[in-house]
Amino acid sequence: MLTQNRCKNTKSSEKFEVSETFLRITEQINPDDAPKTISEAINFLVSQLQINSIFTPKLKVFDLSADYMNGVIDFGGGSTMVRISEALKEAAISTIAEEIAVRQKVRAVLIAGPSSSGKTTFCKKLAYALRQQGLKTVSMSLDDYYMRGNNVPHDEDGKPDWESIYALNLPMLQQHLASLMEGKEIRLPRFDFTIGESVLTDRILHLESDSVLLIEGIHALNPLLLEGLDLPANRFFKIYISALTIYHEKDGSIFPTTDNRLLRRIVRDSQFRNTTIQETLSRWPSVRRGEEKWILPYQEYADANINSAFQYEYCVLRQLALPLLEKVQPGEPQYEEAQRLIRMLHKYHRIKVEYFPPYSLLREFLGGSAYEY
Repeated sequence: MLTQNRCKNTKSSEKFEVSETFLRITEQINPDDAPKTISEAINFLVSQLQINSIFTPKLKVFDLSADYMNGVIDFGGGSTMVRISEALKEAAISTIAEEIAVRQKVRAVLIAGPSSSGKTTFCKKLAYALRQQGLKTVSMSLDDYYMRGNNVPHDEDGKPDWESIYALNLPMLQQHLASLMEGKEIRLPRFDFTIGESVLTDRILHLESDSVLLIEGIHALNPLLLEGLDLPANRFFKIYISALTIYHEKDGSIFPTTDNRLLRRIVRDSQFRNTTIQETLSRWPSVRRGEEKWILPYQEYADANINSAFQYEYCVLRQLALPLLEKVQPGEPQYEEAQRLIRMLHKYHRIKVEYFPPYSLLREFLGGSAYEY
């Protein structure tokens, strides 16, 4: 049995049908065309990628049905679906790299986005795509410039406001950027999430005249970041990345567009940042307020937008998130939110983690990534 879906990311009225062994692409008016292999079908879909969905001031939102997702998985199409989505993401990143390469005066690429949007892995994948274009790259993360907790400003609740741009050591950061642009070497810091403070490393960074600097972090598009740098705007290429998806059920109910990022963060924090599920859930409202104030206002400054969401995220994140959410006990402040997420995740059928290649952006959260973080 086959699962059908109109391919909304193409320029034509193509549709695809998923089975275990092949993916059939046919014109609506000619359903008798011979089936294509998965590789042929992926190449076709990639060739139809809408460039105008990337180079636009607004992020394209995915609108997905839980019933459709479950149908694809139940009929054995999970692996094929992953291959298609991964290929389309790779094609989008390659397209952005081609545009950067064309703009020969670009010296730095600024990559911003809200929490758990996949900025770090995207940066690594973009670096590879730029090398394919013949460009050298060096990279740095704004996360490494966070100050110690007692130096961080406080929010309206009197708690450390880690979402504020002033939680960064801006003087050091701006001095480092200026030095790099002048061709000087800098010694990079690194933020240790296990101890909650930044420490100096032995890593020396130098931006050669024919290299591009990649800077990723939630505040990368904030104009304050470049304050004092006397460089023309065409030296910078700005990218906004987020995982923005509307999941809905047959009855029309819709899950919050930020739930997939919350689940990514829950899984990542538990595995790699020594953070409990209770701490992550408690911090999320502050994270969201910070995004509204410090990140979202600058997204339309981007030269390119990319949606890092995958339609099957809940189907794989559930395996790692459910055991964590079930640790929240009745009476704890986070219990109601944990139960809401549990009910939602149970609506999605399981997809195997093994389907995801080690270079997948989702591996940043699932573990098993080919990249070092």
